[in-house]
Amino acid sequence: MNKEAAHRGQRREDSSKSDGLPGNTVQLKAPSNTDTEMHGHDTAENQAKALVILDACNRRDIADLKDLAATKGGFLSDAIRRQAWPILLGSAYPAAAASSDEGKPPLDKAAEAHQQNVASGATEAHDGPWSELPRHRDEDQVRLDVDRSFIYYPHDQSQAQLDLKKSELSDLITETLRRHPHLCYFQGYHDICQVFLLVLPPALRPSAVARLSALRIRDFMLPNLAPAISQLRLIPDILYAVDPALCRHLSQTEPFFALSGTLTMYAHDIQSYSSIARLFDALLARGQVFSVYMFAQIVLNRRGELFDTPASEPEMLHSILSKLPQPLDLEQLIADTATLFARHPPESLRAWGRISGASVLKTARDVEVCAAQTLDDGRRFFDRQVKELQWAETKEKMLKTMWAYRSPAKGVALAVLIGVAAIYLRKSPSVLGYLAAFWSRFS
Repeated sequence: MNKEAAHRGQRREDSSKSDGLPGNTVQLKAPSNTDTEMHGHDTAENQAKALVILDACNRRDIADLKDLAATKGGFLSDAIRRQAWPILLGSAYPAAAASSDEGKPPLDKAAEAHQQNVASGATEAHDGPWSELPRHRDEDQVRLDVDRSFIYYPHDQSQAQLDLKKSELSDLITETLRRHPHLCYFQGYHDICQVFLLVLPPALRPSAVARLSALRIRDFMLPNLAPAISQLRLIPDILYAVDPALCRHLSQTEPFFALSGTLTMYAHDIQSYSSIARLFDALLARGQVFSVYMFAQIVLNRRGELFDTPASEPEMLHSILSKLPQPLDLEQLIADTATLFARHPPESLRAWGRISGASVLKTARDVEVCAAQTLDDGRRFFDRQVKELQWAETKEKMLKTMWAYRSPAKGVALAVLIGVAAIYLRKSPSVLGYLAAFWSRFS
């Protein structure tokens, strides 16, 4: 930690001791290869930092948690992550109810609230047990992907234990999809959920994963990947702002090389449990766009290697960039990405203006604002994005028809119609259905 953060942390530590804030004596779990732990070489410093993090959790201070997630080691251990992650996602026990549960740490409050909901049959989205809800259309793919889970970690589990974890993972994903049937499963979603399953206790998993899905990674759970591709279009702009020569060198290479990393919060590509848990600290503490900047930083770090490959071989460049470099200095990468983000914020990028206002890049730009959003908010954003996707498809059909009937007079008339339709669509989304039906008569 820097001096300012250390001073702030010491002040909080002293304050928490005098005020008797709960949670500061949380016992961290014994180290294991399925639970990240404090770095042994600076245990005293990390113990002090742990108190600062837990104090921030007790105060539900997302701004402080964001700062602490950026420091070396992030939240240090899974025991602390169980406190911090739900708060960052807005899934911990509501602050308004804190007065009736004074003295209980956020983890206990959230767990009790979830258990009460389960006991009463109530949920955030639908009443009744999730197992009785209609089957989601993507469950067959979920089963196939879950069968391929837990390949790299944990290492200290028997086959029976791994089978149990796979069953729990399947239930977690299936519950999320059945309670929120509008969401579309994507391959790699199980990699993300796998990390949450290993870090969080059962009582906290459904709410955290539901909020992550609806409010943080919603762009990837739409009917198609167009919004995800739009995110990748930011990468060339970031590269050009920092290194125009490198950007030109990669100009024939589409940024699809970053899809696996950004789509799965890097959980598909990072094989170390301690590393991916630590990276999740940073990603959950920042808006979704930080993940895009991180891949841009990875590209910048590989400048020399990339220039060794001719620009005329985009397939080879894609192959290089689609795999994360090994070894990956995660702490330095997080720090460099934060600097890159500060120097070239999204608003300075040309492609940012083409990002939908309903995209998570904009609705989850501020983690504190996002934590206060509801699942209903997420559904409204989702519906707006679906309408935008439908309009994009309709417009594409119109343009193809314009090309087929490309006399000057007809071309002008069709162009005017498209412009008028775009204006009316903003005011009345129902216009889209009439347009699609009308256009089908001429296409």
